[in-house]
Amino acid sequence: MSKEWQNGPTHAGFVLRALERYGDSTAFITGEAVISYRAVRDLIGRIQAAMVRAGVGRGDIVAGLASNRFEAWCAGVACQGLGAASTSLHPLGSHRDHLDQIADSGATVLLLDPIFGDIAGQLHAEAPIRTKLVLGPSSFGVDLIEEAKNSSFSPKDLSSPDDLAIINYTGGTTGHPKGVKRSHRELLAGSIAVLANFQLPKLPVYLAAAPISHAAGLFVAPVIARGGAINLMQGLDPDTFVRRVRASGANMTMLVPSMIYTLLDQKGWSRADLRSLELLLYGASPIAPSRLEEALDRIGPVFCQLYGQTECYLISSLQSVDHRRSRPELLTSAGHPLQDCEVCVLDADGLKAKPGTSGEICVRAPYAMQGYWNQPELTAATIKNGWLYTGDIGWQDDEGRLFIVDRKKEMVISGGFNLYPSELESVLSAHPAIAGVAAIGVPDSRWGEAIKAYVVFRPGRNASLEDLAGWVRSRKGPIYVPKSFEVVDLLPLTPLGKVDKKLLRAPWWSAVDRQIS
Repeated sequence: MSKEWQNGPTHAGFVLRALERYGDSTAFITGEAVISYRAVRDLIGRIQAAMVRAGVGRGDIVAGLASNRFEAWCAGVACQGLGAASTSLHPLGSHRDHLDQIADSGATVLLLDPIFGDIAGQLHAEAPIRTKLVLGPSSFGVDLIEEAKNSSFSPKDLSSPDDLAIINYTGGTTGHPKGVKRSHRELLAGSIAVLANFQLPKLPVYLAAAPISHAAGLFVAPVIARGGAINLMQGLDPDTFVRRVRASGANMTMLVPSMIYTLLDQKGWSRADLRSLELLLYGASPIAPSRLEEALDRIGPVFCQLYGQTECYLISSLQSVDHRRSRPELLTSAGHPLQDCEVCVLDADGLKAKPGTSGEICVRAPYAMQGYWNQPELTAATIKNGWLYTGDIGWQDDEGRLFIVDRKKEMVISGGFNLYPSELESVLSAHPAIAGVAAIGVPDSRWGEAIKAYVVFRPGRNASLEDLAGWVRSRKGPIYVPKSFEVVDLLPLTPLGKVDKKLLRAPWWSAVDRQIS
């Protein structure tokens, strides 16, 4: 017997109802302009009409390269409402990355933001795609926004809960980026999880400085559902960020740790400038506890950590109440699992690990991925025995909080000891002279592998390598002392703001590969 009456709404339907509910309230702020809920809903309908004329429909996959602009978000809702799926190309990704993702996803439609200029033009010229659309006037492609102006069409939701809605791509820090597929059912469950598990302000004003095409976009639909406003920025400039917070009364934002460091390193603002902030979400990569303490001092007790991954958006959260200076050990925690995410730490034998014992973090959640796009073998290796294996090593304390040790693939086996680079990074980042650190395993003829540390000093500060070695030895013991240090001006970052360890490892392990071959 069919149980259609038990089907929840699609994600597109969820968004369209919220847009209808709040009418003339402000939905988006872009610079000096404000855009109402009614105008956003109308634009989605007009974009759908223009897309249909361009041949976009059910089963299509729309690859989009866009900046933080509301028209791009509207286009994503529009295509999903037509039964098509979207996949976002990262604004900071390389041309090769973009072409690879387009090919891997099988995208049939390309949607480009003309703000990217020659980058968008080159992609338009080279991508082997049937339909190419542009979000505004340009020297190439069909202007979707102009076409939408000539349309009159009430927005429609023609999708079903089980239709493919989105293909997210992993950051590629541990290998080639992988497509992660979700239907409307999983995408909607993710938005509901945000509403259920995070203390959003009563009427949110969300300052979006990180790309909403990626992690920061998780909070757009929930803010819309609350009747709030999204204030869009094109990247993080500290002065502009502080000015926007003051001008708009922004009460929430989401930043990756490298963005928080950039803000902290700018000295021309005080805590009073950010007094409207009630919630500062951070995640995507580990944060140095010493810098988190600095952030708590300068900004206030508004921090909330997210732990998740592309395969399972939201796993746990360290809420603001646990960001306590009286319990500094909690600042190294990823917090409690979300209410709608079941977490289990499994040992090498697949058995549940005792509190305090490390193992692989495994999860179950209604918003976890369906699987990897066109990679059934990898899906089977990742989803097994009723769990999604995250590839992260961690442990839980007696109160259920998660502590992340490191990625399983990051572990270094040196002289028979299992060493986790993140533990070394936490120790070194607390050194008063260090602004940033990354540790990797490199080949070693004696130890098999050895830990190498790349360090960035704070402006005007310095330390000898002997001092750094002594700092580690006194806090973690001799086995964690790096066999080598390298002082660098900057650490390479991926488009998602994580340290690009794959790039750091490449010259060392590619040399080994050449010797073996």
